[in-house]
Amino acid sequence: MIASIFSKSRPFNYILVIVTLVLSFFIYQIQKQNSSTASNEIIGWMTKLGILLTLIASLFITNFITKRNGLSKDNSYSALFFVAFLLFIPKVFTDSSIVISGFFVLLAMRRLISMKSLVTPKEKIFDASLWIFIAALFHFWSILFIVIVFVSIVFHVSGDYRNWVLPFIAFFAVGIVFLFISLLFDKTWIYLIWNQIEVDFTFFYLERSAANAALILYGLFSFVFLIAMLLTLSKRPIIMLASYKKVIYIFLISLLIYVVSPEKNNALLLFSIMPLSILATAYVEISRDTVLKEIIAGSVLACGILLFVFQL
Repeated sequence: MIASIFSKSRPFNYILVIVTLVLSFFIYQIQKQNSSTASNEIIGWMTKLGILLTLIASLFITNFITKRNGLSKDNSYSALFFVAFLLFIPKVFTDSSIVISGFFVLLAMRRLISMKSLVTPKEKIFDASLWIFIAALFHFWSILFIVIVFVSIVFHVSGDYRNWVLPFIAFFAVGIVFLFISLLFDKTWIYLIWNQIEVDFTFFYLERSAANAALILYGLFSFVFLIAMLLTLSKRPIIMLASYKKVIYIFLISLLIYVVSPEKNNALLLFSIMPLSILATAYVEISRDTVLKEIIAGSVLACGILLFVFQL
């Protein structure tokens, strides 16, 4: 039922996933709302509205990446899986830094995955590097996504030495502008970034069993979809191999960010939702068993809803 509904790209499907995202967002915010003064409450809800709009924008960018680059057929599975996996980690609804950082990473990945067309590769390399370094200002370890820039250069335009220099130019551009603005307005911003530059491999941070269950099931689905992609990679069109490999690298780096980041919480999994949604979409599309498609789509959505409720 679920898979058949989203097997076509209809406006109704996108309305459905957006309504699901908006309802779950406000239910979580109301449930977690603390008493505060009127002025603080207004500012708080404006921040929350910004988070919601950024998440909706991230949903459409993920769908755009998937469709524009031929990573899916004419369906809306990527939108479905994006929202379903988002329900696993409702903690992200209150973490503006992770949401903003994830949004800029998506803008970067949009440019890098489209490099297979070889149209304006230098602009895409510079733009992607710029977005990644901006994302690092909100969550430092998202800087690891710069690896995907060099992977893309290797895949497509390694012959021109100027392409290897562009990420460093973007780094200095963002660094100089950030230092100038920090010195002009608030020097503590520099210390905030500096304090994020640490590694923590401890995982004893979860306080509720529901968060543990969400992490385990998220990891299980991730393992299944990643292995399925690796096993079926040879069956994909040759022209798409580089794009799928980049999606796999993006997913693996997002897991590395989760592992090394200090102050761990499930919101960090947001970085992996875009590549995981693409992997899940590819798995459902390549399966010819209609029942299996329904089971996969229904299981992910049902687990997301149940885990969201348990984490309220």
